Amino acid sequence: MDLPTAWYLLIAALFVGYFVLEGFDFGVGALLPVLGRDDRERRVLINTIGPVWDGNEVWLITAGGALFAAFPEWYATLFSGFYAPLLLILLALIARGVAFEYRGKRTDPRWRARWDAAIVVGSLVPAFGWGLVFATLLRGVPLNADHDFVGTTLDLFSPYALLGGATTLALFVAHGAMFLALKTTRDIRARAARIAVRAATAALALAAPFLAWTLAQSSTLPGAPPADATTRDGLAPAAVALAIVAAGALAAALAAARARREGWAFTGTATAIAATVATLFAARHPVLLPSTLDPAGTLTVANASATAYTLRIMTWAAALCAPVVVAYQAWSYWVFRRRVDIRHIPE
Repeated sequence: MDLPTAWYLLIAALFVGYFVLEGFDFGVGALLPVLGRDDRERRVLINTIGPVWDGNEVWLITAGGALFAAFPEWYATLFSGFYAPLLLILLALIARGVAFEYRGKRTDPRWRARWDAAIVVGSLVPAFGWGLVFATLLRGVPLNADHDFVGTTLDLFSPYALLGGATTLALFVAHGAMFLALKTTRDIRARAARIAVRAATAALALAAPFLAWTLAQSSTLPGAPPADATTRDGLAPAAVALAIVAAGALAAALAAARARREGWAFTGTATAIAATVATLFAARHPVLLPSTLDPAGTLTVANASATAYTLRIMTWAAALCAPVVVAYQAWSYWVFRRRVDIRHIPE
């Protein structure tokens, strides 16, 4: 395996980790007004993710940095052509982070209600936006021969992309409900378990056609430009297998949620999200961003990667630092593994 392909797989792994971990954060935020009937219950919900939500976002920062360093051409085209949705996602993440820190600074109900609204919006927008962005990355956008985006913002809102956004939103809400059923007690736990069943049912109804459409899209995806010797026969079987795993894991999560097996249900939604994101990466390899205008504008692993020297340095840095980061985050999850009870929240 060459270094560009290795870094493509590593970036895919980073985004998988981000969506699995931050996915339940988004789900908890979206369910805040649904499950939190009063301020104490909303504080219980926030406390379930309070120790880990900011650490989960490190995966996004690392993925963005790796994307910039390993595939600068892809990074430049992505952040210029997808400027509007990525800016909305960024603003939503900022508002959400500020809300977590500031809602408890005052006891005024109106003050907390405004920050609660920021948490909800800051969770819903990225949950939908990331699905839209990644679906559009597979479908393609108008790129000229210089790899410049020459379309409009409306080109990003195709029916397939909108279905992708709805799918990730439903998956994250189901994932968040499973997490809350696993991390809370008493009435909140029972209500979260009921919502988890409904959310998983909706997620399965959206994910199945989205995954089927994804495989159909990948079969007609423009190949590499003639000057690029890379072919598209590397990971196509993996995409089919991953799509099947995603659908099966989500169905298993639904069955486990109905049986009140919360640990297995959460594992199922985590596996479904991981397999869905991996399907999107496997379905388009080695094409990074297909051009719907000019085949010469298609970005691939070969024509968008950094120099071999840069990738070698990055590989050594990742080999030394990544295990430490993963070990520390695993330790933090172990420390905060207990359920949160409303009795832990003072009046």
